[in-house]
Order: sequence, then structure tokens, then C-alpha cells
Amino acid sequence: MGVISHSDVSDKVAAENKCPAWMKASDIMTRELITVTPEMTLEDCLLLMEQNAIFHLIVLDERQGFLGMLSVSDILRVVASDEKARADLLEAFIFPPR
Repeated sequence: MGVISHSDVSDKVAAENKCPAWMKASDIMTRELITVTPEMTLEDCLLLMEQNAIFHLIVLDERQGFLGMLSVSDILRVVASDEKARADLLEAFIFPPR
């Protein structure tokens, strides 16, 4: 199983000046996926995203079956109640304190 992200396309196709018409999905997809279960908290999901510098998580059931994809935008819509809180949360995610 794998996923093709915007980063995969820009890093493995455009940056290497390859012709996408001659490539297969398996040539560029990310195979080392970070997955979560539906029972995980949004806080834990956001922490996983931050630790792995990713913006999406694959949601799998107990049999490792695909249920969906959770994005940082999905989490922000749920967690942030107003535009200011949403902007602060996004800024902290993109520009973590060092």
C-alpha cells in the first residue's frame, strides 16, 4: 500500500526532471505510511503529524483495512472554534517553537 502526495510528485518527478507520463504510481508513492485507528485522539494524531513532518494520516481499522485519510485541515476544523484560534494552531503546527 502507498500514497502519492504533492511532495512525492514535486520531489520525485519535477525535481528530478522526469516525465510523469512514463512513470508508474509505484515509482513515486510513499510506502512507509504513518497510520492511526479511529479510536486515537485528535491530539495524538496532531502530535504524530508534527513528529513526522506530515500533513495526512491514513486511518485503518482493526484488520488493517483502509477507512480514510485524516488531514491537518480536518483536525483544525474540529479543534479551532474561531478564525483566530485556527490561525494560531496552524501557525504553531507549521512553525513549531524551537
